Amino acid sequence: MYAITGATGQLGRLVINALLRTVPADQIIAAVRSPEKAQDLADLGVVVRKADYAQPDTLDAAFNGVDKVLLISSNEMGQRQVQHQVVIDAAQRAGVKLLAYTSLLHADSSPLGLGADHRATEAALAGSGLPVVVLRNGWYTENYAASIAPALAHNAFIGSAGEGRIASAARIDYAEAAAAALVLDEQAGKIYELAGDTSYSLAEFVAEIARQSGKSVDYVNLPESDFAQALIAAGLPEVLSLMLADSDVGVSKGGLFDDSHTLSKLIGRPTTDYKVVIADTLASL
Repeated sequence: MYAITGATGQLGRLVINALLRTVPADQIIAAVRSPEKAQDLADLGVVVRKADYAQPDTLDAAFNGVDKVLLISSNEMGQRQVQHQVVIDAAQRAGVKLLAYTSLLHADSSPLGLGADHRATEAALAGSGLPVVVLRNGWYTENYAASIAPALAHNAFIGSAGEGRIASAARIDYAEAAAAALVLDEQAGKIYELAGDTSYSLAEFVAEIARQSGKSVDYVNLPESDFAQALIAAGLPEVLSLMLADSDVGVSKGGLFDDSHTLSKLIGRPTTDYKVVIADTLASL
């Protein structure tokens, strides 16, 4: 039995779809805070169980009979460490045979502020005594593709990444990697540094947007504080804006670059090129 936390999120749904290729639906548990939002998964035959970080007993019920758990890192800023610990504790009580965790690329040395929560969780996992596999995910290309529409509207794509190289991959690539780590044997103790096969600077990313769209779009590199304020002015929450600006600065320091090709080796195919994600995004606009 496999349990996926955060299963109604974008990554969680993709992981379950990947698992369904080789695992019977009734052996997959979608552990979610709001079961009513997982009806589409239930329709596929997936077992849906309530798992609320604020109610640890629901985690015990969700993990009952479970062999392997995928802890998809929480997206609640300021709450991650506490929420992750709840899952780790429940996994201990359930005696799971493997706990997989989606961490951050080179979390142990990452210059990104996001790395702090991931380092804390990795330390908690190391001290738990559980069999653990760590999936250190790089950036989703979709993170930058989400800015294509406003970039086209304003003829400018803003950021603070400088000339930093970004070895991102599509969300589906990371989902397939998580599914593989759950299904494969002898994964305990492994740490995977997962990133795309190719890298780009934001200037190159924006040049590709311009090439494919046929519109004039320039990359505008801003100081971190100016980028954060621009995101806030655009309507993003302050905490998210500060995180995105900090992450871009981390990019400029090499924080999202990796050329080990570990991800493509794990999923058995090349990672999705950023140009494909740009094309798909433009087609959806």
